[in-house]
Amino acid sequence: MSGNLATVSYIGATILFILCLGGLSNQETARRGNLYGMIGMAIAVLATVFGPQVTAAGLPWIIAAMVVGSGIGIYAARVVQMTQMPELVALMHSMVGLAAMLVGYATYIDPSASAGLAGAEKAIHEMEMYVGILIGAITFSGSVIAFGKLSGKIGGKPLLLPGRHWLNLAGLLLVIYFGREFLHATTVAEGMTPMIVMTIVSLLFGIHMVMAIGGADMPVVVSMLNSYSGWAAAATGFMLSNDLLIVTGALVGSSGAILSYIMCSAMNRHFISVIAGGFGTDGGAPMSAGGNVQPAGEVSPILAAETAELLREAKNVIIVPGYGMAVAQAQHTVYEITQFLREKGINVRFGIHPVAGRMPGHMNVLLAEAKVPYDVVFEMDELNDDFPQTDVTMVIGANDIVNPAAQDDPSSPIAGMPVLEVWKAKTSIVMKRSMASGYAGVDNPLFYKENNRMLFGDAKKMLDEVLLALKS
Repeated sequence: MSGNLATVSYIGATILFILCLGGLSNQETARRGNLYGMIGMAIAVLATVFGPQVTAAGLPWIIAAMVVGSGIGIYAARVVQMTQMPELVALMHSMVGLAAMLVGYATYIDPSASAGLAGAEKAIHEMEMYVGILIGAITFSGSVIAFGKLSGKIGGKPLLLPGRHWLNLAGLLLVIYFGREFLHATTVAEGMTPMIVMTIVSLLFGIHMVMAIGGADMPVVVSMLNSYSGWAAAATGFMLSNDLLIVTGALVGSSGAILSYIMCSAMNRHFISVIAGGFGTDGGAPMSAGGNVQPAGEVSPILAAETAELLREAKNVIIVPGYGMAVAQAQHTVYEITQFLREKGINVRFGIHPVAGRMPGHMNVLLAEAKVPYDVVFEMDELNDDFPQTDVTMVIGANDIVNPAAQDDPSSPIAGMPVLEVWKAKTSIVMKRSMASGYAGVDNPLFYKENNRMLFGDAKKMLDEVLLALKS
């Protein structure tokens, strides 16, 4: 393939990537957006593999690597459950960071990569490698820790070391100092020492940064690491003088940054406070006293048959899914209940909080997998005003996103966080395994409200009983 044809292919792939992002911004066009992205990536890969920069001797190695990588990707796509998507995404981000690191080292060692460069041009090229490895290392180690937290292998409780901010500042100063040493190195061997030290510091910083972030902020962490992986890819593009990588990385990095901002707004938190860490525990703790507004009274349990009766008599129903629905894999039963109620003329809608689950759009993905119609799935802002006119709200495995303490208790850790106001409905039904607090470790006064009922048990099992009672 000639250089001109490869350039045209890159331009076409770039356009398709932009169309992909545009399509993914809406549920109805998400499938088409994914298709654009896949076609664009196929064009980009073929244009690179058969482009002028790849020699005939290196082609077999590239094809072999692609076959192995494709095999792993196909296997993962077939066996990974939808509930495991957040940790899979984090793992993919770590691969991007690792790739940026390896490309940076390979580029620095390869004498042909900097052949003919001198003066400012050589310094800029070396700075590209240094920064690329820096971003890649932070992305890699941070994503690995995020994978551990999301998969439950590492607890969600934030690790807050004494003087952690001073440790981060010391790491930054070390990176700057060794960056100066790296730029003044006259040989590859001389430059490897500051490069390795910087890599170790960056890896430790990535670990420390994500370990200090609590479970409640994990959706923000996922989108943040998505942004980092994009900038790592862009840095790789600069190292390899590949325009498509630069553009694609910038698209991913900027969109991830915008998504992180949206996530922070949905939690009424600043991005810097998320990075500073300390919000959210590992969840599962029993309810405890705290704050000015204390949970009062006793909970009112409800049976599956009684839940079915309330749903049957309702005219308007809003379902609020959370991570508990994902864990129980109850989305298909939720769809059957929705279909049954809609056939009876009952208005059923879904309310989705931007940070529900463990990654952005987690609940939307699960509902789409279960074939829940897009036109009954709404964002929090679209439904909050409708709860007073709603007969029944069903909260399936959600906790923090329906916590009235966010509005009523100024001392609550989630004070000011926009929440779904489910307690304003005539009757709210919360499905939980127990009275444990949510992932943020914050008490929820909703459970004690007079119009609230608690349906205890595994979400899938209890919803199956509800569906059976509805049909009987």
